[in-house]
Amino acid sequence: MSTDLAQLACDRYEIADALHRYAFGLDHGDADSLASAFTKDCIFDFRPAGRKLGIDFPKLNGREAIANALIPFLGPLDTSHTVSNLQIEVSDDSATLYAYVMSQHFMPREGCRRGSENALLMSRYDCELVRDGQKWCFRRVTIDNAWAQGNPEILNALAIQRTLAAKSRQPK
Repeated sequence: MSTDLAQLACDRYEIADALHRYAFGLDHGDADSLASAFTKDCIFDFRPAGRKLGIDFPKLNGREAIANALIPFLGPLDTSHTVSNLQIEVSDDSATLYAYVMSQHFMPREGCRRGSENALLMSRYDCELVRDGQKWCFRRVTIDNAWAQGNPEILNALAIQRTLAAKSRQPK
């Protein structure tokens, strides 16, 4: 019985660590840390939250596609993610995780100065994970927004700026 409890405690710690690696990767623009949280064929679906926030974000498939989309999307922003209310169910080598993740986004180098554009988002995460050796990785992540404060349009504003900048660099 104690071995089972020790293994469950270890599994729950490693599952929480997958979510923490994900948040750290986003907050620090660390593609390796971010990618380490996902399986090679992970499905990442921000569309439920995106619809509520007015953000057109595609469903992503695969560790590389996820890191290649998320790092540039959030990278220019000053961002912090806080994880809470983890509910974890483990069954052999698979698990489900439900959690809240609060994310604070400021325009680059503006921080919390009075009048600075920002968005504070509380999102519900619904995830499936699989065991990969001693660590756990996300096989599916679905994110829905519980509430938002501020201006989530700043996320779109940066995407639009990048698109316009790329078009202006193209030969005419």
